[in-house]
Amino acid sequence: MAEITAALVKELREKSGVGMMDCKKALTENGGDIEQSMDWLRTKGLSKAAKKADRIAAEGLVAVALRNNGKGMTGAAVELNAETDFVARNELFQNAARSVAKTALDVTGGVEDLSAAKTADGVVVSDMITNLIATIGENMLVRRSARFDVAQGAIAAYVHNAVAPEIGRIGVLVAVEGAGDQAALQDLGKKIALHVAATAPLSLSPDDLDPAAIERERAIFAEQAAESGKPPAVVEKMVEGRIRKFLEEVVLLKQAFVMNPDQTVEQLVAETAKTLGSPITVKGFVRLALGEGVEKKTEDFAAEVASLTGG
Repeated sequence: MAEITAALVKELREKSGVGMMDCKKALTENGGDIEQSMDWLRTKGLSKAAKKADRIAAEGLVAVALRNNGKGMTGAAVELNAETDFVARNELFQNAARSVAKTALDVTGGVEDLSAAKTADGVVVSDMITNLIATIGENMLVRRSARFDVAQGAIAAYVHNAVAPEIGRIGVLVAVEGAGDQAALQDLGKKIALHVAATAPLSLSPDDLDPAAIERERAIFAEQAAESGKPPAVVEKMVEGRIRKFLEEVVLLKQAFVMNPDQTVEQLVAETAKTLGSPITVKGFVRLALGEGVEKKTEDFAAEVASLTGG
């Protein structure tokens, strides 16, 4: 069996939000495997947070940019990180974030391609960031970027917790294809973008969801249902019901629309298409939350962990 070290207990605690003793027990039960321990905690109903949003941190800004191409549109979103939230209030940094987002409108590749691209001022993005680091005195990087393009339709952008136009802590893009009125399509996209900012869906449709994620949920639900002591046929129905509910919670088109919970996002799209008299397809969406996936530095739990692990 793997040694249950202080570092392992601390890592699981930061990921799950569960107390030290429960984390140590989970790791002991699962041979020190972090992912299996996370599932064990969830099965036992101990995990207090499936998401890490309140424990992740990287400072800076998310910026969005849109361009009308006649019948179609292009949209881009980027995350520009810095070391402190103070920098996000710096006008030079804000302008740089906007400039990178506008540059991303013409870059079809990833962050490396974006870093090598030139801004409207003819400056290579990576050079601009290097100069900004020298000027402001903090380390910075373009961490993520996303881009959508529709030949016919609209792209909507929404920035949550905006510190200035087009920049804030959460940026959302929604791409909508259709031959109907572009303004109406963009209005629909804006409503869906607001919804995405609030609900953080995992995928556009059930087909887009990672099968491994579904099977992982199924395994957890199956174990929870089995503990009820009900017959296998009943347990199977319980699990399928939980899977349907899970999809309704994490799949954008299946979610209840936040502005009208009596209809799903899918129904909202269909209703708008009927009003416009033309088919509408939500091509895709992206939600960039500042610092998502980056663990922030926390206080030292070494003494607390050592007392529990004997270290």
